[in-house]
Amino acid sequence: MRQIIFDTETTGLDPAQGHRIVEIGCVEIVNRTVTGNNLHIYLNPDRDSDPEALAVHGLTTEFLSDKPRFADVAAQFLEFIRGAELIAHNASFDVKFFNAELARIGHGEITEHCAQITDSLLHARTLYPGKRNSLDALCDRHGISNAHRTLHGALLDSQLLAEVWLAMTRGQDALLIEVDDGGQQGGAGIALGAFDASVLQVVPASAEELAEHEEYLASLDKAVGGTCVWRVVDAPAQAA
Repeated sequence: MRQIIFDTETTGLDPAQGHRIVEIGCVEIVNRTVTGNNLHIYLNPDRDSDPEALAVHGLTTEFLSDKPRFADVAAQFLEFIRGAELIAHNASFDVKFFNAELARIGHGEITEHCAQITDSLLHARTLYPGKRNSLDALCDRHGISNAHRTLHGALLDSQLLAEVWLAMTRGQDALLIEVDDGGQQGGAGIALGAFDASVLQVVPASAEELAEHEEYLASLDKAVGGTCVWRVVDAPAQAA
C-alpha cells in the first residue's frame, strides 16, 4: 500500500481570490514505512503573499522569484502521487488549491490522479473528540518532537504528519507475536504456555469512563450519519 502525506503553503486562504501555492511537500509511505522518497518544490506564484500567510511560512516574494511555476512541475507532481492514497491535515484546504492550479493548466481535479484522499484531521477528531487536534497538539499527544517547527513548511509538516499518522493508525501492530520456524509462538526460543484467563483482574469502568465512552460512540454515530456498529452489536444484549 502506497500513501503520500502531503502539505502546501500558499499566498493566502482562498484560490478563488487569486491565491496560489508557494510550496509543496510530499512524504512517501509504503506498507507503513517512511521510505525517504520525498518530493519538495518551491513555486513562484507571480504575486505577493498576504501578510498573514507570510508570517506563517516566511517565504518572501524575493525568495520565490526564481522558482518554477506550477505548470513547470505539474507533470512531476502528478507522476509522484499517481495511484497513491493522499493524506493531508485539513485536506479540503490543500485539495481546493491543487484543483485551482490544475484547472489553470487544463488538467482534471486531483482526485483523478490518485486512489483516494484522506483527511487526517477528521480522523483525529474521531479518535479524540472534544480535544485539540492541530498538528502541534497531535505531536504533543504522541510524543513526537516538533521543537524545530518555528515556521510552517510543507515538507517539514508532511514529515511530522507522517509520524503522527503512523502513531494514530498503529492499532495493535505492537501486539503481534512472532512465530518461529517450528510453529511455536514466543521470542528468543521461548514457547508460551497455555493461557489462563482466570488470573486476569477485571476492573469495571467508572461512571466517568462510561460517559466518555458514550460520548465517543455518539461522535461515531454523527460521523457515519447513523448508528455505529458497536451500538448495533450491543442492542440485543441491552434488550435482553
